[in-house]
Amino acid sequence: MGRQRTKPAPTPPTTTRGRRTRDALVLAGREILERQGRSAFSPEAVAQAAGVSYGTFYTYFESRDDLLHHVVRSVAGEMLAASLAPPDMTDDPYERLVESNRLYLRAWDRASKVLRLVDQGASADEGLQQIVLEIREFYVGRAAKGLKRLQDAGLANPDLNPRLTALALGSMVEQVAHAHSSLEEPFDEDTVVDHLSRLWASAIGLRGAPDAAWAARGVSAP
Repeated sequence: MGRQRTKPAPTPPTTTRGRRTRDALVLAGREILERQGRSAFSPEAVAQAAGVSYGTFYTYFESRDDLLHHVVRSVAGEMLAASLAPPDMTDDPYERLVESNRLYLRAWDRASKVLRLVDQGASADEGLQQIVLEIREFYVGRAAKGLKRLQDAGLANPDLNPRLTALALGSMVEQVAHAHSSLEEPFDEDTVVDHLSRLWASAIGLRGAPDAAWAARGVSAP
């Protein structure tokens, strides 16, 4: 856990040099987590990896856990930003669904090593629990609003509860992303994106989706 800090509580850096030093510590912490895991994550190891003195660590962070929270928030912020739809994305609902799933898979892949460690430690750390909840709320809230817009436009099943549906389907996408990225399931990105999008579209009854015509014609008796 490192030696006890005796200096005053750290304050946010006000100079360019200070911000660079803090950012270097955050980056070093992330690299240690991704390469060596949480057991190797200590103030001493992070300071050494960032090329600063041990005392400098406590200029910017209260503790090991304080830095961990900064690292996780940095990774989460990158993930959320990377999964946002670009301004020029198509207006076609199904194509937007496809691209949203593709962006999410790529964002998850870059953040997965840290986020899986967060999941493992969140039950004993209220700060990590809060970050996990914020990430989930971002995706569930966004998907629920999107589904509600489709329902209001007559393009999706109006009987579905938007939030519960978003939670269920979002959990599906998250677990497939984990299996694809961390468990090395042997499917390429295009196949995974295609299947996730078709499953999502079928679940909400999206009009104009590729499988809508198949469902409408039914199955012939053998």
